[in-house]
Amino acid sequence: MKQQNVYFFVFDSLSDWEAGYAIAAINNPQFQLSPDRYQIRTVSLRQGPVMTIGGVRIDPDLTLENISYADSAMLILPGGTAWDSGQNMEAVEVAAQFLSAGVPVAAICGATVGLARAGLLDDRRHTSNAKQYLAATQYCGVSLYEESPAVTDANLITASGLAPVDFAQHIFQRLNLYSPKVLDAWYGLFKTGKPEFFGALMQAFDA
Repeated sequence: MKQQNVYFFVFDSLSDWEAGYAIAAINNPQFQLSPDRYQIRTVSLRQGPVMTIGGVRIDPDLTLENISYADSAMLILPGGTAWDSGQNMEAVEVAAQFLSAGVPVAAICGATVGLARAGLLDDRRHTSNAKQYLAATQYCGVSLYEESPAVTDANLITASGLAPVDFAQHIFQRLNLYSPKVLDAWYGLFKTGKPEFFGALMQAFDA
């Protein structure tokens, strides 16, 4: 099976923790149904390193102009303060192209504001940090907002910045990364921290 890229958009001020569970598991073949099916590729607006809000320096693999939905399984857009000031709209344009081509896009926290400004949430069920947070953009999709940690509507995943585990769970489901039993055990372990879910994860993997 040909390896597919999962593009992870990086930029100055990105919130490190929000996609951490997702990208770590995607790049780790352990427990996966098809190990090494995906690889994480970092992508930015322009060449040169970026600095996360936690002070982590990232040297991106590619720029936005050099990626294509044709070789991609998903585009992940993390949150960060840049979205609130209207930045990163070039990444939203790419997200629109991916969605039009039927390639999934996953956005969390501030990235949902960018999608709302571009009208990409006007006809899709979605969530974010709060209904009021998105309503400030004056977008037209308020009636489709759901009070949930994460929401999947066809090829679009959205999540609250307080729900990185739920965000990852929805991403794993869409990518068919794990078997249902492994995914349930993984989610139970990282959501609750209860040790019995670790045993369930090991049993599900062995099965």
